[in-house]
Formats: sequence, structure tokens, C-alpha cells
Amino acid sequence: MNGRKRTIQVKFYVTKEEKALIEQKMKLVPTGNMAAYLRKIAIDGCIIQVDHSDIKAMTAELQKIGVNINQIAKRVNATGSVYQEDIEEIKGVLAEIWRLQRLSLLKAR
Repeated sequence: MNGRKRTIQVKFYVTKEEKALIEQKMKLVPTGNMAAYLRKIAIDGCIIQVDHSDIKAMTAELQKIGVNINQIAKRVNATGSVYQEDIEEIKGVLAEIWRLQRLSLLKAR
């Protein structure tokens, strides 16, 4: 093949949006050659898989707190008083959030 070092061709299809994204990412590295860029990414690139389960659990706990605070605010506006059990419930959910956050930080190490 005319003295080429690389004699095997690899083809794949992309959408217009994917091609635009590839071109955008190419601008971040010093190459204007798409073949060189794609070859480098395919050979040396890495895929990082991130476990977001801790963040999802923390988000769910935050949503619970938001609901609880809204319920307490409605009750306070209606009755003019706050119940100790409401405050204890919020403290318990906050403790769970801090536990999940510490667990996330330990996993990140």
C-alpha cells in the first residue's frame, strides 16, 4: 500500500452532533489530523466509570429534608408552634446525609 506503515483501515459512523463533538475536542489538543486524533484516543484514551450511587442517595435525603421543612413551615404558619418530633426528624435525616458524605469521601481516596 504505497509504503504505508498502517495498512489496515478502521471505519465507523457518527451522527452530525457526534462529529461536531469530536471536532470540538480535537481543538483542545495540538493536532488538526482527525485520523491521528482518533487513533491516539482509541489507543491511549481511557474511560472512567464513576459510581454516583452515593450522590443519588444524598440527593434523595436532601429532597426528604426539603419536603419535611415545607410541611413544618405550613404547620408553623397554621398553628404558630414547632413540634420537637419534627426537629428530631430533620436532625436524623441530616445525620444520614453527613454519613453518606463521609462514605463518599472515603471511597474517593
